[in-house]
Amino acid sequence: MTRKLDRKTILEALALLDESLRDHGTTGEICIFGGAAMILAFDGKFATRDVDAIFVPKEVVNESIKQIADKLNLPENWLNDGVKGFASEKEDFTSEEMPVFDHLRVIRPSARYLLAMKCLASRVGGYGERGDVEDIKSLCRHLEIQSGSEVTEILLDYYPPERIPAKTKYLIEEIFPNPSSN
Repeated sequence: MTRKLDRKTILEALALLDESLRDHGTTGEICIFGGAAMILAFDGKFATRDVDAIFVPKEVVNESIKQIADKLNLPENWLNDGVKGFASEKEDFTSEEMPVFDHLRVIRPSARYLLAMKCLASRVGGYGERGDVEDIKSLCRHLEIQSGSEVTEILLDYYPPERIPAKTKYLIEEIFPNPSSN
């Protein structure tokens, strides 16, 4: 059985990726999104199934993913770029609170961008899955957001209205009920 990726495991895997890049005589960059970004930058208390990321050099990193999975008993796609479909055209990244390596630069979306992405996904979670609700609430606390309209404003700063599904609007209303509707 493969293991989940908690903070310690993610850092161990990234350290092995850094070593692989060094062995290839190159430097890489990885932008970590989703749950892994939350674990590393905000709340290291839970685990995720995978690390959603965009990375370069693609060929070297892809070659290393399987080797690291075998070595650490991780899922084969422990590191994947499936998040590309959720990326905003607005680039808003930081290296704050991220690990530092010699051959691997690690960045993440800003808290505002991560909040927008979590809202866009709006996964409620199922049995044994965390979903996005707790991450959204945590990011709202971090950003000192007090209302759904503030969340919507941030969301629209990163994504056009036509990309925002109805489920996102409903989730925001659930987290921040409109006091005038009571």
